[in-house]
Amino acid sequence: MSQVNPLHYNGGAIVATVGHECVAIGADRRFGQAQLTLACDANRLVRVHDRLVLGLTGLATDCMTLAERVRMRTNLYRLSEKREPRPATVSALVSSLLYERRFAPYFVEPVLVGLSADNQPYCCSMDLLGTPMVSEEFVAAGTCAESLYGTCETFWRPGLDPEALFEVTAQCLLAALDRDCLSGWGAVVYVLHGQGLTVRELKARMD
Repeated sequence: MSQVNPLHYNGGAIVATVGHECVAIGADRRFGQAQLTLACDANRLVRVHDRLVLGLTGLATDCMTLAERVRMRTNLYRLSEKREPRPATVSALVSSLLYERRFAPYFVEPVLVGLSADNQPYCCSMDLLGTPMVSEEFVAAGTCAESLYGTCETFWRPGLDPEALFEVTAQCLLAALDRDCLSGWGAVVYVLHGQGLTVRELKARMD
């Protein structure tokens, strides 16, 4: 019997891109069991606050557990510090939560995007042990990460404004999802910019 990769068992894909004083993150909506599609309303993006979004792809149960632990810790941070956590702070928190489980890891690939107080974008991805990779361009995770990196290298360019960044992120995500049977069935894109947070849903192939 062939071994199933736990990171790919439930499917899913996430991509994040950096623009000029803005950052975007997009994820598909498919929830599956190997090649069987069970639902097309999966939510892989956790809105920590209006300037910080955490994306989680991998084993669905581990994603839910990690999301709840992050919510609990960030709520405690708000109570003690009387302010919202910075992107780098939440990145260190997620990395610590993953590393402390290194001997029985969460099968999760997090992607974190946010804006600092002066609208400087932050974009970071991690492996299941919590090793961070901060990028000034784009990051991807999930079952079609290779295709996402390829499309981002084609379409992305520096200095994009929020509207252009959304268009690039959406086109990169849709093009990659068309080449993967374990993700897709619709998508959602969050764009964080100086005026707030914009959420848009995308139609994709449903077969």
